[in-house]
Amino acid sequence: MISGKQTWIFETPPTIISTGVVGGPFEELGNIPNDFDYFYSDQWMDEKSFELAHQHMIEDASHYAIEKANLDISDIQFFLHGDLINQLTPSSFAAKNLAIPYLGLFSACATSMEGLALASLIINQMNASYILTGAASHNSAVERQFRYPTEYGSQKPDTSQWTVTGAGVAILSSQGSGPKVTSATIGKVVDRQLKDPFNMGGAMAPAAFDTITRHLKDRKLDSNYYDYIITGDLAMIGRDLCLDLFKQNGIDIDSERFIDCGLTIYKPDQPIFAGASGPACSAIVTYGHFINKLRNGECNRILVVATGALLSPLTVQQKQTIPCIAHAVSIENM
Repeated sequence: MISGKQTWIFETPPTIISTGVVGGPFEELGNIPNDFDYFYSDQWMDEKSFELAHQHMIEDASHYAIEKANLDISDIQFFLHGDLINQLTPSSFAAKNLAIPYLGLFSACATSMEGLALASLIINQMNASYILTGAASHNSAVERQFRYPTEYGSQKPDTSQWTVTGAGVAILSSQGSGPKVTSATIGKVVDRQLKDPFNMGGAMAPAAFDTITRHLKDRKLDSNYYDYIITGDLAMIGRDLCLDLFKQNGIDIDSERFIDCGLTIYKPDQPIFAGASGPACSAIVTYGHFINKLRNGECNRILVVATGALLSPLTVQQKQTIPCIAHAVSIENM
């Protein structure tokens, strides 16, 4: 089951039988609109607050996935989910309404792959039949908590990133057809003493590098084994830094196959600074765009490395550094 130091090998790989992906109006204008199930016409989504809208998206994405899998909600045994808002309230309140046994997760923007890894472990080792897992974020709710309400119109540097509004979930099964989750590498917390909360891509790049190199070493693989190695939200600065780290350490990574979700979801002319971020970023691009590519046979093996900056408003105010983490999951057609 354990390969090397940090990698789980799933002897009976769970299957991703269904996904649900929803997004806001800005995401509908982006680069991959055909990979969503639904778009909302505004940030409010017929709710009284952005946090309630956040919850609304999680519930809708979950219902889309359950319906597409031809299941009843009572068939789902566990719900693993996370977001960025204090105490995971959007996820927890959604879990209340879904009424599925629930595990709340927090790895910041790495939460999507933490959930996928743990869901696969539960199915593989505990004989569960169906598990729902995912992650979500809401631009306006996150801005209010971590920075300033958007109404303030505060200025940001070019190194900052745009938080995705959306939710992405997947249903894993012990049986069925679809892409398989074959392994997961659980990342370590990496802190290179960076303190700028407006340069999270730069802060997260060393964590992505650490987890990718550990995954390849633990599984005794060459990077060319995968059609794509996909990072979560390093964006322009973090991606370039990560490629530099590979080069400095003599590791051959094909830059054409080293893809970042934060540079995939939006069009280049959208005002997103260095790129996209948020737990929904990797969840949407993975469960929408790349699962569709796997299903269509456009690729057969991907390694998704979701990256997270484990800071909080309090740690930023106290001038602490930004610890980061990256979790990697391999998804393959078999």
